[in-house]
Amino acid sequence: MRKSGLASLAFYYFDFSDVKKQHRRGLLSSLLFQLCGQSDPYCDTLYSIYKDFDDDHVDSSLTRWLKDVLRSSGQPPVYLILDGLDALHECRNPPDTPSPRENVLILLEELVDLRLPNLCICVTSSLEVNIKTVLDRLDFRSISLHDEEGQQQDIRDYVTSVVHSDPQAQRWRAEDKELAIDVLSQNVNGM
Repeated sequence: MRKSGLASLAFYYFDFSDVKKQHRRGLLSSLLFQLCGQSDPYCDTLYSIYKDFDDDHVDSSLTRWLKDVLRSSGQPPVYLILDGLDALHECRNPPDTPSPRENVLILLEELVDLRLPNLCICVTSSLEVNIKTVLDRLDFRSISLHDEEGQQQDIRDYVTSVVHSDPQAQRWRAEDKELAIDVLSQNVNGM
């Protein structure tokens, strides 16, 4: 759909091993870059508002730009995929200063509050308490894969493959291998 111009798609992965991919600014910049690369009207909207750029408030400028781009009239559906929200660590910030995760959750709330009929947002995450609290307040559909039979079987198949191919595990007794597969498959909590 994206290639034929019937939809726009922007994807962002919150990489726990890359500090630059754990902040709202990186998310906003990436989404804007991807969307503007797919649509001349999005580019035109961004270009027309760039003149109001405020160096002192980059995050708020980028947020305003993303909202303006998403509000562009006559555009096809926009799909935003935010993968691994739980990778954003809760770190100790000065009082009254939101953590990187809280900043992204605030942005999600702002985007949902726009109530744009052509905007679809997919967020993947484990349901940690503060993430679940925010998502529960939003008007959205939640699908949990943790308890799905296919997800559980995929995990068991992966663990089995690793246990049977690992050179060190080759020396284990058959019953120890089975025990490891059972314990690891049952206690991974969907991950």
